[in-house]
Amino acid sequence: MSPRYLLDSNILVYTLDIRDPDKRQRAKEIIRAVALRGSAALPVQSLSELSNVCLRKLEPALEPHEIRREIERLYMAFRVIPLTAPVVMETLRGVYEHQLSYYDAQVWATARLAQVPVVLSEDFNSGATLEGVSFLNPLDPAFDPATLDEK
Repeated sequence: MSPRYLLDSNILVYTLDIRDPDKRQRAKEIIRAVALRGSAALPVQSLSELSNVCLRKLEPALEPHEIRREIERLYMAFRVIPLTAPVVMETLRGVYEHQLSYYDAQVWATARLAQVPVVLSEDFNSGATLEGVSFLNPLDPAFDPATLDEK
């Protein structure tokens, strides 16, 4: 079965960020829901960004062995879509033609080339669609996680 959702790194980061308990709880709920249904994948970029944020920006920062344990857990729970040359080329097209930031364009390009129709992220305009890839912000308090079954 092809995944329905691609998880952006911000969703992963919030599961570990104790500074915002509401977003932390919501992110955990979203990840649990899509993991149980087997309906999501991760771009390898999300794992890399999660690692970097945990080492450099999260307060308190996590130790490398703690981050590795989290990456292993995610790797076991989700299909991980690799970063390839075609993704990089499509990313650059997204930057040029759609004025996306490089890393946002890389998430979009990964979803588009892997034929994953929906990106779950707070970094895009929720409800927007770009060349067949739609964006939803599951951290928005108005978002109902039960709708993940319907999308």
